[in-house]
This record gives sequence, structure tokens and C-alpha cells, in this order.
Amino acid sequence: MTTAIAAPSGLAEIQAQISAIQATIATISAPRATSTSSGAQFSAALDAAGPAAATPAASTPASATGVTGDAVVQDAKKYLGVPYVWGGESMSGIDCSGLVQAAYGDVGVTLPRVAADQAQMGTEVPSLAQAQPGDLLTFGNPAYHIAIYLGNNQLIESPEPGKTVHITDVYQTPTSIRRILPTSSAASVGGMGRSAQQLVAAGLNPSVAAYANQFAAAEAQYHLPAGLLAAVAQQESGGNAQAVSPAGAQGLMQLMPSTAAAAGVNAFDPAQAIGAAARILSGNLTQFGSVPLALAAYNAGAGAVSQYGGIPPYAETQNYVRRITSMLAAGG
Repeated sequence: MTTAIAAPSGLAEIQAQISAIQATIATISAPRATSTSSGAQFSAALDAAGPAAATPAASTPASATGVTGDAVVQDAKKYLGVPYVWGGESMSGIDCSGLVQAAYGDVGVTLPRVAADQAQMGTEVPSLAQAQPGDLLTFGNPAYHIAIYLGNNQLIESPEPGKTVHITDVYQTPTSIRRILPTSSAASVGGMGRSAQQLVAAGLNPSVAAYANQFAAAEAQYHLPAGLLAAVAQQESGGNAQAVSPAGAQGLMQLMPSTAAAAGVNAFDPAQAIGAAARILSGNLTQFGSVPLALAAYNAGAGAVSQYGGIPPYAETQNYVRRITSMLAAGG
């Protein structure tokens, strides 16, 4: 009789333990299905997973890295087009604080994982007017969303489910602005581009590599990925500043006469052509949010990219995008 009574009691204890475990699992997994960019919810889930998982990583001192915010901006742009995934940390999917941690981690600076903790790092910047590329823009207190400032009133972010990492104007006043790295300088920015030796090593023509310094300066000024302008010049003209295509495109960057006129430049002047191409590509990146689409718009026109909702089904444009992105992947 005693044994018969004890058995149900033991079963009840086991069932209670199972219920407690299920409740813990539900606490951890439920926000993943419903959250947008909430660093606070992600932090709560980490707390539920255990003290070790929830402990924020210490920040690497900025002075020890030897890099500036421009390096972070350049690195963050390689994630353009990556889909938002809550808790994601890779090229297959990434969330807002994951993007920040990855971009800084790639240049040697360790930041905490969630937005609420990242918003406590570095030093406060009083206003957007004083913000520099690479500064963190935080939203909410505690922060539920975080982005990286690009300059010129633009940011890069991984915003919410159904969207991808993209560049956009600063759409609301940040709760705070945090500076993690030293203030950018013209000298350090210019050093972010590819050198002539690097371009040649990546397979680009020496005639393209001759403009390495001008490419680097324009990429820094318009916050373009390093090597992009050289790869475009390689594909467009092979480095021939006097080239004219059968369609009438002119110069190093193959600007149509109407495009050059609208930009107020001489297409046969390499410096002017590089500057105009940088402005066009920067505008395309802002409009379409990814390097492949920006390149497609440069080749086929922004109207065609909008019409097809992506890279147009033109063999020339598809090959154009493929060749240039392959050059970028190879270091060109």
C-alpha cells in the first residue's frame, strides 16, 4: 500500500519538472518567432539560457585597434542584402545588433551581443550633426534597435523580419549616439582603398590600377566598398580613359554623354569620371540597398531594376554584375 501511494507521487514530481523545462523553453523560443529588432527581448532570452550565455563581452579598447569608423562602414556594407533573422549572426541571416557586432568584430573590436548593451559602449556624441561614420545610432531606452551611421544623414541597418540589410536616411532622431572608434581623418580614409599592387594582384589591368589613389579617395568620400570603382572601370573600359563604346558611352567609367552632362563632368577626364561614377553608385546603393542591384542600375538603368524588382533579365547586365562581384570577391 505504501509503495502504491509513492509511485504516483514520484510521477507527479517528474511531470512537474517536465512542465518547468517546457516553460523555460517557451520563454526562450517565443520571442524568436515574434520579435523584430528587440535587443531587450534577445537579452532576456539569453538570461533565461543561463548566466554564462547572458554575460556581455568586454569591449576591445578602440585605441588598441588602429582603425577608424570608416573601416567599420566598409565592412558593414559587405552584409548589404543579407536577410534579417532574429538572433542571426552570419551572411545567411543577421539582426540589428548582430550586424553591429560583426562589422566591429571584423576590424578587431569586440562588442557585446545585444543592442541594449552595445548602447552603453564608447562615448556619447551630443547630436547627429557631430556624428562620424562608424558611430552607433541607438533607438529606445533600453535600446531595442541599433544601426551604424554612414555620414551624410544615412545609416546601415538590419531592420526587421521580411527586410534585408540596407542603407537608408536617418528616419528618426536616435535616442543616443555612441562613438566606439577614434574620429576619422582624411589620411586614414584614403588608406582604406585598394593599392595599385593589390589591384594588379587581383587580376586588374595596370592601366586601371594606375588610378588606385583616385578610386580610393572617391570610395571613401561616398562610402563605397573598397575596390568597387576599380572593378567597374575594369569591366567598363579596361582602363582606357579615351574609350568610346558602340552605344556612345565615353571614358574610363563609360558615362553616356547625357549622364556626363547632367553630372556636369567631362567623361574623358578620369578624375571627373571617377567622381561621377562614385556619386551614381552611391545613389544606387541608397535606392536599392545592395551592391549587385547598384551595379545592375549602373549598367541597365535604375528604371529597369525597379521595373523587374531586381537584376533585369538581360544577359549583358547579369554577366556585368557577376563579373564585377567576382572581382570584388577576389580582392579587386
